[in-house]
Amino acid sequence: MLKTFLAGLAFAAHAMAFAQASPVGLWKTIDDDGKTEKSLVRISDSGGVLTGRIEKLLDPTSKPDAVCDKCTDERKGKPIVGLTILRNLKRSADDAEWWDGGDVTDPNNGKVYKARVRTIEEGRKLQMRGYIGPFYRTQTWIRAE
Repeated sequence: MLKTFLAGLAFAAHAMAFAQASPVGLWKTIDDDGKTEKSLVRISDSGGVLTGRIEKLLDPTSKPDAVCDKCTDERKGKPIVGLTILRNLKRSADDAEWWDGGDVTDPNNGKVYKARVRTIEEGRKLQMRGYIGPFYRTQTWIRAE
């Protein structure tokens, strides 16, 4: 009986750790300088595919009614608050800690980059990496909830 209880407890602890490590949730985006808070992005999971949408702008220099005027796809002219900036990320077949295969859009310049994300520091931070060819840029976002 004790062994069954301990096995169940270990399974529950593992499941909780895995849930915390999921990128799903609300994230405070931090600019490349590592200090400037830019926005809140909600990452959601639909059938194993992650998407991320801007919920709020935090940068005091941002206009609350700003639109993505530099976007070149269907998001051109759409409000930045509510804009989907992460699309089609799936758990990596090569490395289970990463989600990749999708893209991230920088609404400041309209550019779309290949994207990879993973949680770090026991799910408290998110490493966001955007790629164009061999070049990449990495930001660390902080879990807001």
